[in-house]
Amino acid sequence: MSKIDSKILREAQLIMLDMLIELDRICKKHNLKYWLDSGTLLGAIRHKGFIPWDDDIDISMPVEDYNRLIELKDEFSEQVFFQTTQTDSAFPFDYIKLRSNRAKIVEFHEKDRDIEYHQGVFVDIFPMLTIPDGEFYYDFYRDIFSLIRLVSPISLHTPNGKNMPEVRHKLQQALKKMHQKNGKKVIYGGEMPDVPAWFDRDKVFPLKEIEFEGLKFLAPNNPHHYLSSIYSFNYMELPPEDKRATHAEGIYI
Repeated sequence: MSKIDSKILREAQLIMLDMLIELDRICKKHNLKYWLDSGTLLGAIRHKGFIPWDDDIDISMPVEDYNRLIELKDEFSEQVFFQTTQTDSAFPFDYIKLRSNRAKIVEFHEKDRDIEYHQGVFVDIFPMLTIPDGEFYYDFYRDIFSLIRLVSPISLHTPNGKNMPEVRHKLQQALKKMHQKNGKKVIYGGEMPDVPAWFDRDKVFPLKEIEFEGLKFLAPNNPHHYLSSIYSFNYMELPPEDKRATHAEGIYI
């Protein structure tokens, strides 16, 4: 069960939704592609909004658009902190987080620690690559992910990690060398080394709109292909109540 009061969690979700609305506006203005990913995509399909106990938003972007978004960071409102290792030197992760200045979250790996980086509730944004199809490429992708986990800071997906950024970045660059703009498979870039899922390009693109919290946002063209590539269980069934847990130890608004 969630450790967070349901009213506080819902208020935090709506703050995160405001950041997603900002992201959508900026991406549309500059013709950048993005899509709902992971638990956020699952929430859209199963709940038409947030999974009731979810405490973040997951977004993916083609790596070219992701890099362009970094150049546009000043277009976000004063309510949003655009967090990267360049804007927050204490930030230990390799991807973008949009952090709210309106609410704070303490994740499980931050409990009882002196945290120096911004801890606003967040939208995670991940760069995506496209690579050729084939067993060699998948095995290479999977093996690189396993190595990245070993040299990544402790988080939800790397509970036994060690923060070795120089080694980690070299491994991520090895993945990027396989990137071909018209590759047949879409993969994660290794910045969040969770599941090494890979997706058929023609089932991700063209993106389509999907309902989330009464609004329309972009999603993979075939969401069920995408979700079944990530999750090994029947994701349309609700988990047992004792498995409906937030990532957070606390949220403060």
